[in-house]
Amino acid sequence: MLLLVPSLGIRSIISNGNLPLRNARLRSDQLISRHSSNFAVRHRYRMHTAYFRQLPDEEQCAISFRVASERYRIDKVFNFSRNVAENVDASLERMRANIEKEVRKREAAGKSAKKKGKTAPVEGAGEGLGEALPDVRVRFFDVEKNEDVRDVAFAELLSKVRDEREILLKVLDDDFRIDLNSPTVLAVSLPQSILAGFFVYPSKLEMVFTDKERSEFLWYRGKMPKSNNAQQIEWVLAGTGYSYMAKPDDVGHHLKFSCVPKNELKAGPLTEVISGTQVQAGPGQCPFEVRHLFTQNKLTNQYQFRVVTYNILADLYADSDYSRTELFGYCPNYALHIDYRKQLFIKEILGYNADIVCLQEVDGKVYDLDLLPVFRVKNFDGHYKAKGKTAEGLATFFDCNRFEVLDRQGITFGENLETLEPFQGLWNQIKSNEKLASRIKDRSTAIQATLLRSRQNPAKHLLVANTHFYFHPDADHIRLLQGGLSMLYVRDLYERFESQYGLDRNHFAIVFCGDFNSTPECGMFRLMTQRFVGTEMADWQSNEEEAVRGVSLAQPFPFQSACGTPKYTNFTVGFKACIDYIYYQCDALRVNDVVPLPSEDELAAYDAIPSPVFPSDHVALVASLEWNHKSG
Repeated sequence: MLLLVPSLGIRSIISNGNLPLRNARLRSDQLISRHSSNFAVRHRYRMHTAYFRQLPDEEQCAISFRVASERYRIDKVFNFSRNVAENVDASLERMRANIEKEVRKREAAGKSAKKKGKTAPVEGAGEGLGEALPDVRVRFFDVEKNEDVRDVAFAELLSKVRDEREILLKVLDDDFRIDLNSPTVLAVSLPQSILAGFFVYPSKLEMVFTDKERSEFLWYRGKMPKSNNAQQIEWVLAGTGYSYMAKPDDVGHHLKFSCVPKNELKAGPLTEVISGTQVQAGPGQCPFEVRHLFTQNKLTNQYQFRVVTYNILADLYADSDYSRTELFGYCPNYALHIDYRKQLFIKEILGYNADIVCLQEVDGKVYDLDLLPVFRVKNFDGHYKAKGKTAEGLATFFDCNRFEVLDRQGITFGENLETLEPFQGLWNQIKSNEKLASRIKDRSTAIQATLLRSRQNPAKHLLVANTHFYFHPDADHIRLLQGGLSMLYVRDLYERFESQYGLDRNHFAIVFCGDFNSTPECGMFRLMTQRFVGTEMADWQSNEEEAVRGVSLAQPFPFQSACGTPKYTNFTVGFKACIDYIYYQCDALRVNDVVPLPSEDELAAYDAIPSPVFPSDHVALVASLEWNHKSG
């Protein structure tokens, strides 16, 4: 018995790599849906419940119910989509015709099987063949009025249901309670790569009318039998929760993810999905796991907090023929795949037990489908700033147990150069050089800012900035200008927030993280640590046609680099240097400790990074900072 269930308009349920199911007999309460991707999801529907779903502003209502009748020799889930402006009589006739077609098909199959003396292919199909079946009837019934609902718009029927009128859908011999807008899983899939020792979670989970925190998530593991029939896998409960840390004992097993969507009023139908790949052995000990030995516990001192900055290498730049053959040709292709890499960098970031995390080169989809859902389970919140029309950008996260967010800001420099008031002085100095002005305006470089208040000591406030400067080798002048613009922007926000919230400068500090694409010899490092860059700075002449003349930069805040100037924070075959920093305002904060960076031997174990044990071409910087002024 094969039951086809594209239930309630579910689309693209499983991504490539999840298991097809063979045409095998199922328990009566289990239904299998098969979709064009040829992968399967299992839904369980309560008997005698018709699920209706209509999203706000949608003209269609999705309907799904299971008809199981020995008398009519049928066990099938039916799915319909009806326009809310349609007359219910037309809707009922459409449903009746489809159900009758299925009944007659099963009836014919049963007669044929009996005539040939074979076992009926459908459960109950050969029973009671002498009985003449009555016509198929489908109707809506108003219990309070004790009459059928006829000749009204479908929208009016839904209105009655919303008003808690008891309306039944009567199909054949059964009455179905109408469940309108029950919590529902629209789409769910598991990743193509699952490694023991790393977190696994749905690569896609779309739900409606659902409170994720109330929903129930279970993980099972099972071995594929020799028949290669996924329906015959014997499942054992392995874990609970949205994410699951795959164990060494899971290697060689498939995983099944089970979800019961819930809200404060009710639960929806259970949905299950089976991984298309077995759990694989991990890459062995990763260098970041050694670094985790320094961050085994969260900081609890109210005056201390741990910061991470990390360029995680956007899939946009790793998943191309050029990246695989030229840029990162030394890295095995599987280790460049985002489903592999994200397992590593998520485990790495979470293992640092940080309070503030600033990330660069974050794919929009990775933020939405991976980072934000997983980090929220760990009680982090965050926000994202795309780099113009580029599919990657900046993400800043903070631990909600340690900080409360007061404000979130973000801009791209190029789009605001000519209009943002703090930029006008610098813009007026450079706009006469048309090539320079055009190049800096065309850049998608962005900056993100987050105002945080300490929950343990509400007098303490942090302004956390996050950026990723332009990369080109001949663009030291562009990066230095972007540094000047950054500090103009940060200073404007600092003074605005200081006034708006009445903040005390002894208890209000800036932390500025990012991939600045600037070595310690460049002007950006000087601007941050010495507060001034003069007209003589060599960076201004990095491109002769775009040379910056007569411009000096200054900023008022005393900064230091929390991790100093390590030899490498970026390590590829073509380029190795220190270009990532955690700058902190040193008149208000001091460094408590810094997590040691990987050795050069570790970085070069596979020639360079990324590699099977390093998910990015950059190394994460991790430092604990402490307030200088304890009172407040």
